[in-house]
Parts: sequence; structure tokens; C-alpha cells
Amino acid sequence: MRAVQVVTPTGPADVVVREVPDPAPGPDDVLVEVHSVGVSFPDLLLSRGQYQLRPEPPFTLGVDYAGVVVSGPGFEPGQRVAGVGGYGGASELVAGPRLSTFALPDGIGFDEAVALPMNYLTALFALDERAGLRPDETVLVHGAAGGVGTATIQVAKGLGARVIAVASTEEKAAYARAAGADDAVLFAGFKDAVTELTGGRGVDVVLDVVGGDAFTDSLRVLAPQGRLLVVGFAAGAGIPEVKVNRLLLNNIDVRGVGWGAYAFARPDYLQQQWAQLVPMIESGVVKPPVGKVYPMAEFGRALADMDDRAALGKLVVRLRD
Repeated sequence: MRAVQVVTPTGPADVVVREVPDPAPGPDDVLVEVHSVGVSFPDLLLSRGQYQLRPEPPFTLGVDYAGVVVSGPGFEPGQRVAGVGGYGGASELVAGPRLSTFALPDGIGFDEAVALPMNYLTALFALDERAGLRPDETVLVHGAAGGVGTATIQVAKGLGARVIAVASTEEKAAYARAAGADDAVLFAGFKDAVTELTGGRGVDVVLDVVGGDAFTDSLRVLAPQGRLLVVGFAAGAGIPEVKVNRLLLNNIDVRGVGWGAYAFARPDYLQQQWAQLVPMIESGVVKPPVGKVYPMAEFGRALADMDDRAALGKLVVRLRD
């Protein structure tokens, strides 16, 4: 079978498609014929040897995948599923654990499905588990036109919140509104714009995948007892620091969001999250916006586009029609 592999961890330009042996499923694995694979930030880091997981090359990329069950416990052959893992999903056949394989509701295609496991379960973990988001609270989402950003918008709406999106361009702001945001503002001057939108009160939760220069102003727009969720540092401008007196004076929190380490260490947690997400999918509030779709041979190009921050929504690589 074919797989998208890192042979030398020297970046997206050196990602290749190679012939590899078919997987040998274990007793608790589900063998899936993969149709689509999501492109994710961990893939980009893995291609450079910069991720916390350091598999020995050659290894296969791909965190999220979707396709059709060949065999495995808990599923019927031919059943449509999505799956998630640390890497290894970008191959024509994947043997993934049953607990991280999810039955797809009707109405969700494979291209949309590959946005669901990592991005949407991360958003749900961030907002529900870490932030304790309550209905009628207000959530500010940085990087709102990207995969995690659009997921956060939709999950926040599913949990009953108001959402203000922050984006770098008018095009991305419009994309975030189309994904479900109630309001969208530009990154330049977002603090003043959000203050005006909230009547000076501020927001209850900020989800920050950007870091860098956004961090201090994100703290400043928190309402009393607000929570800033640290998800990533896409700005690449170094890891920001916080003066803790600011937290004390305003009764605000900074909370880390490490979904993978938490979820994969707890049996059944992923399936519990999926059960919480499915009604949002079925109601239509969760409908992943798919960005560009690439053929298998252009996985490296998709990573480069992500690195250039040219992505709108979830980037997808299609392995089969």
C-alpha cells in the first residue's frame, strides 16, 4: 500500500509517498480503508522533527483519517468511520485502536470528517473540560479561520455561547462569520474592538492558538473571572510570559489545553467526548468547513500552505475518490 512518509525530518518539501507493508491489526484494532486525511499542525512539526513525539524515520504522517471499516471489534465491515492517532493515518490502510475510532453520523462526508477528531475534540476539551464554559458566556477565538478556530466557534455555539472571532484579514473574518461566529474583528486593534462589542465588560473565555503579541491584550479583554486557554503558538514569536499580579488583580486564569496527553491516558474518554459531539453534528451546529483539498502526492504542499498561514478551514488530503 502507499503511505505519506517522512524519511528525513527536514520539512514539508521532503515528504514523500512510498510503498510500505500493509498493517497487521491487533485484537483491539479497527482496520480502515482510508479515503481522506486531515492536515494538522502536528504533521508540520513531525515533518521537521520538532514535535513532542519523535518517531524514528521513516514514519507515516497523518493524525486524523476517515474511511470505511474493513474489519475490527465494535464495527461492521463497510461502516463509515473517522479515527485519530499521534501519526500514521496518511496511508491507504490504517489499523487504529477501537477507542479512537468513531462511527460517523449520516450527512458528514469523509473530507469533513477528518476535521472532527483532533480539532473538534480539542475544542470541546478546551471549552467544556478546561474552561467550564457556561451557556450565555462569551468566547473570543484567535486564529478563527483555521481548523482549530472554526472548530472552536462551532463547539462554543453548540454549548450555548456567544462567539467573537479574531482574524488577520477581512477575508478570514468573513470565513469565521460563515462558520458561525456572532461577530468578527481584525487582529490589529482587536482589544479595543472587543471592548466596544462587549460594552466594556470583556469576554469570559479566550482561546489562543496564536500566542506572541496577542497574549497580553487577550488578558486585558477578559472579564472578571475570565479564563485564557493556551492551545498553541502559531505566531512563532516565542512563548509569551504572564505577570501573575495581573491574574490576582483581575481574578482571571490562564489555563493550559493539552488534549492529547489527557485524552489518550484515559480509557473511554475519547468515546465520551464523541458522544457529546454527535448531537451537535446532527443538529447542524457542527459542520466542519473544508478548505483546500489536495491529492496524496501533494501532502507536502498542504503542509507548506499551512506553514504560510494560507489555510482557511481544514486542509484535506484525499487518498481515494
